[in-house]
Amino acid sequence: MLQLILVSVLVTEEMVAEEEFEELIAADADDVELPRAPVVTVMGHVDHGKTSLLDGIRTTDVAAGEAGGITQHIGAYSVQVPSPDHPGETRRVVFLDTPGHEAFTMMRARGAKATDIVVLVVAADDGVMPQTIEAIEHSRAANVPIIVAINKIDKPDANPDRVRQELAQQGLSPLDWGGETEMVQVSAKKRENIDTLLETILLTSDILNLRASPTRLASGVVLEAKLDRGRGAVATVLVQQGTLKVHEPFIVGQISGKVRAMFNDRGESITEAGPATPVEVLGLQGVPQAGESFQVVSDISKAQSISQHRQMLSRQATLLQTTKRGIEALGESEVKELLVIIKADVQGSVEVLKSTLQKLSTDRVKVKVIRSGVGAITESDVLLGSATQAGSSSSAVVIIGFNVRPESRAADTAKQELVDIRLHSIIYKVEEEIRAAMIGMLEAIEKEKILGKAEVREVFRVPKAGTVAGSMVIDGLIRRNARARLIRDGVVSWEGNISSLRRFKDDVSEVREGFECGISLENFNDLKVSDQIEAFIIERVAATEL
Repeated sequence: MLQLILVSVLVTEEMVAEEEFEELIAADADDVELPRAPVVTVMGHVDHGKTSLLDGIRTTDVAAGEAGGITQHIGAYSVQVPSPDHPGETRRVVFLDTPGHEAFTMMRARGAKATDIVVLVVAADDGVMPQTIEAIEHSRAANVPIIVAINKIDKPDANPDRVRQELAQQGLSPLDWGGETEMVQVSAKKRENIDTLLETILLTSDILNLRASPTRLASGVVLEAKLDRGRGAVATVLVQQGTLKVHEPFIVGQISGKVRAMFNDRGESITEAGPATPVEVLGLQGVPQAGESFQVVSDISKAQSISQHRQMLSRQATLLQTTKRGIEALGESEVKELLVIIKADVQGSVEVLKSTLQKLSTDRVKVKVIRSGVGAITESDVLLGSATQAGSSSSAVVIIGFNVRPESRAADTAKQELVDIRLHSIIYKVEEEIRAAMIGMLEAIEKEKILGKAEVREVFRVPKAGTVAGSMVIDGLIRRNARARLIRDGVVSWEGNISSLRRFKDDVSEVREGFECGISLENFNDLKVSDQIEAFIIERVAATEL
């Protein structure tokens, strides 16, 4: 009980602090929004040509001068490409070079949506591989549209149609097959069709109608951060709204500060950065986490106060450790969909488990396998589960390990992200646990329980007390705090609460069969001899079957 009270206090304090924070920036809200550049992340399997494609895209930058003129300093860069709608004009596209799928999903798990579009690179001579499938899963978890770049079409053994078929099996069906996924055949090595890929990115951006206000207080997301020996804490920030300027105060997570200096993707010092611009920022008082929100404020003292308050709440929350996720919390939520990640020692076990668990789905509770594979439980599995769960309030995620164990980093991350991992070696035990979890997800059933009946033998009119039924309990018992219904000639004529129950002059809590009592009904006086008073309660009974 004490923990619940403390949690309630923490939540209230946090809401107050965040409301004050919102008030600081609400007055600056600007409804004037203009089109902005799309932010793109390139993902794919190892050796499928992601780096070569990024190099090819860099050389297409019409503002970069000679080929390869862009130097990537901050893990993100802008490219000026010809506009497909206005010949002679250029438009900007921002590319993020993330360290991997885990970082991409970790940002999404923390609530950050830094990417508008994912470009999935698949080699035409190799096809869909494990990391390709991971990229698709992580993109879907982040709810980001996918454009497929079928690379290495210049190779003799290239087979783009096979790649399309394999992608269709993963739910990415190409447009020319009646699907919804844009697919572009490219050769990063020979720089073929890269302009078509960029044009497709711009057209997708137009459909998304990406807009931002350049005049409000700047806000954005931290892409990565580090501690530099000479410059202190350094963060790569993607500005998403407003224009970030040097010397402006800001707050990011639990850290406050003032922008001391900014550098663009070419390493050049700049004084301001508009929407959809990646910049390196100096002036932080600590190193933030990737995915945390960056917000400029007009009042530095208030920002420092909120920063300190957030730090205090974080310390208290760490001590309480009351958060629950996964199967343990299902019975307390309104979850109606159980999302499962399956990892097993052999493919045969994977298929049996997948089939067995999916057959458990009913109209009331669904089981959905979002990933399955052979091998140890990896950090990528945990982060996918965390991001999927964080992105939906109507589902819970559990990772099932069958004859496998989590890698050390995966186990640590699962504890940190509070992702539920269940390890088994017997298939029917897995089925029993998932079935029990599904039953726990169902809402309790309200069930009426009859306590007893009393027959009215005489009716008394008592001043100030109303009408009292002199009754004999003929079955079970009558309880004072129960509900009751009046039955006259076999028909229910009233239903409500018992207001008082007495034996002789004493108030009593209940009267059993064979004893006389006086019963008063709440706001009801039309009592007659031979009426029957039926006492009952409503019980909430946990579901026992699907």
